[in-house]
Amino acid sequence: MTTATSKYAVLRTVCTLLAVGLLSATLIAQTAVANRKDSQIQTALTRKFGAKNQFRDVRSSVENGAVTLTGTVDLYQGKLDAAKLVQKAAKGQSVRNWITVAGPNVPDAQLEQKLAQKLRYVRVGYDNMFDYFALGVKDGVVTVEGQDLTGVGRDEALADIQGMPGVKDVIANITLEPVSPMDDGLRLRAARAIYRDSVLGEYAIDPARPIRIIVDNGHLTLYGSVENSMDRNIAGIRANQLFGAFTVENKLVVDKDSGQPGV
Repeated sequence: MTTATSKYAVLRTVCTLLAVGLLSATLIAQTAVANRKDSQIQTALTRKFGAKNQFRDVRSSVENGAVTLTGTVDLYQGKLDAAKLVQKAAKGQSVRNWITVAGPNVPDAQLEQKLAQKLRYVRVGYDNMFDYFALGVKDGVVTVEGQDLTGVGRDEALADIQGMPGVKDVIANITLEPVSPMDDGLRLRAARAIYRDSVLGEYAIDPARPIRIIVDNGHLTLYGSVENSMDRNIAGIRANQLFGAFTVENKLVVDKDSGQPGV
């Protein structure tokens, strides 16, 4: 090996060692900054959770900017509120919400009945005839499906469900009905045809039991419950007479057949 080659090899080795050292120093510095940020977030969360009694059994840990929540709360809404608190206190951080909803254990049938009663009064006096919610409960996990016109009824319904003792988790699949002049006109014509009928007018008086009118791109569906088969058939006839309805589906149920009023 020549002297020049030997010097070049030594220089290359020195440069490599310097690069490795610089990279290590950079990584150490970045780790220190990340650890310091994690510690700051952890301190802030500990203080905020400690200030609220509903989070007395909630624990948080922070690693590489990701927040993990564990522990228990009394209501499912508390689990959601804990995640919101993290987002507010540490914006941009990912959250793993492993909080368990403790609270009371309510039999599924009893819980479903309570929720159905609650949801019947969602948006009463406003546009509740234009939304519909269907409930199912399994081991405290509530599945709610349906359609809503404005989104306000959906939000109110979910708030009622999330704040109900006994609810352990919520699976929501509520869609918003399309808004268009054609659909809006069909909704109003359907409401007039049904509620101005001498037989069906009584369903406008009871705010908890309107005949639900759902319009989706010209397709009209009736939901809810009625007192007898005659009322169901009359509602179907009135809906089928409407101009502008591409299809009409009558999903009204009779009270004695359903076991409980519709939502």
